[in-house]
Amino acid sequence: MRKATLRRYTNLAATLHILRNRCLTLLNPASWDDRNDAFYMARYKERTGASSVLALCFAEASETYHHWRVFSSGSDGVCIEFDKAKLRSVIRHEPSVRAREVDYREINDVRAAPIEDDDLPFLKRSPYQDEQEYRLLYVSHETTAEFHHLRLPSLSSISRITLSPWMPAALVTSVKETLKEIEGCKTLKIYRSTLVDNERWKKAAKPDLDFSGDR
Repeated sequence: MRKATLRRYTNLAATLHILRNRCLTLLNPASWDDRNDAFYMARYKERTGASSVLALCFAEASETYHHWRVFSSGSDGVCIEFDKAKLRSVIRHEPSVRAREVDYREINDVRAAPIEDDDLPFLKRSPYQDEQEYRLLYVSHETTAEFHHLRLPSLSSISRITLSPWMPAALVTSVKETLKEIEGCKTLKIYRSTLVDNERWKKAAKPDLDFSGDR
C-alpha cells in the first residue's frame, strides 16, 4: 500500500540547498547508477524528441537500511520527508513537471507488448519494487538544460528531516541547530535515525529492565 509520505534520501549539501533556496532540483539521469533506468530515460528523450529530460526520485517505502546505504551512505546522509498531498499541490502549478509512481515489471512482461512513450520514464525492473519509487519528471522540447528548480512556495510540505544513522552523536546537536537557523526552519522536526543503534530494541533483549517510559 502506497504511503502519504515521500522520502527523499540525499546529503547535507543538498538539504541546505533545498532549505535555503526553497526548491527541489531535478537533474540529468544520464549518470544514474542503474544503467537500465538511465537507458529508458534516454530512450524516452529520443522517442519524444525532447531537448531536456530531468528527474528527481523519492521513496514511498518506510525507512530501510537499503535506502540509507544506497542513496544516503556516509555520516552526512539525510532523509527529507515530504507530505505527498502538499508536494503534489506544488507540482500542479508547474506545467513542465509531472509526477507518477514507478511501475515495476518483469522482463517478459515488457517484451510481450510495446511500451508506450509516456510509460518509459516510469518503468523499472521488478527487483527494485521494494523501493516504492515516486518520480518527478521535467520535460522541455525547447530548452537544453542540466537542471531544473521546482520552487517551493514554503517549506510546509516538509514534515520532518532525519539525519544519518551513522552521523556521530557528538555532531548531531550542531547540525540540528544549523538547519533550524535557516529562515523558516525553526520549527522543523529534525531527528537522527536510530536504525542501526536503537536503545529500545536492545533493551527488549533484557526483560528485567523497565523501559516503558522510553520513546
